[in-house]
Amino acid sequence: MEQGSFYHIYNRGNNKQDIFFEEKNYDLFLKSFDKYLSPFVDVYAYCLMPNHFHFLIKIKEYQASEVSKTSEVLTRGSKKLTSVEKAFKDFFISYAKSINKAYNRTGSLFQPKFKRKEITDNSYFTTIIQYIHANPLKAKLCNAYGEYKYSSYKAITDTGITKIKRTEVLEWLGNREVFIKIHEERKLEIEKIEQFIFS
Repeated sequence: MEQGSFYHIYNRGNNKQDIFFEEKNYDLFLKSFDKYLSPFVDVYAYCLMPNHFHFLIKIKEYQASEVSKTSEVLTRGSKKLTSVEKAFKDFFISYAKSINKAYNRTGSLFQPKFKRKEITDNSYFTTIIQYIHANPLKAKLCNAYGEYKYSSYKAITDTGITKIKRTEVLEWLGNREVFIKIHEERKLEIEKIEQFIFS
């Protein structure tokens, strides 16, 4: 994962099983994400679903010496993990251990190797942001974007303090009104958008 690059990060539970079992799990996930990954990534959009998650992130510019003397570790023979890759690994391990302990479960929580797709096309930015926020509507977990608690939609449309890169997102799309309009206009095009994103 390259510094300065944007990525769509996503993964789901092992065997498509849930990774969140009650509301406090979502909060733990976000707090753990912030703890391990805030030195390395900026978040532009996210959505946490019962059995999977999506993030739109940008890898920050950083010096290895600024974050850790153990920024690279050997794994699987001679392959090295970069600082941000190690941070993701530590984050997933930490969250999985917490869930396994809390619910007396064993085994993998996530599917191995989280998915990441670099974003280089400007049209993809608008599409992926709307797609991420549309997940709970597609799953019929809510009737409107703003009703769902575990996505970045409200953080972007509201004016409260947030770590989401709200200003940049709204500037990409034009302004708050355009952001909302784009989401509403594409509400019924989820399958079409999904085909575009994962093609």
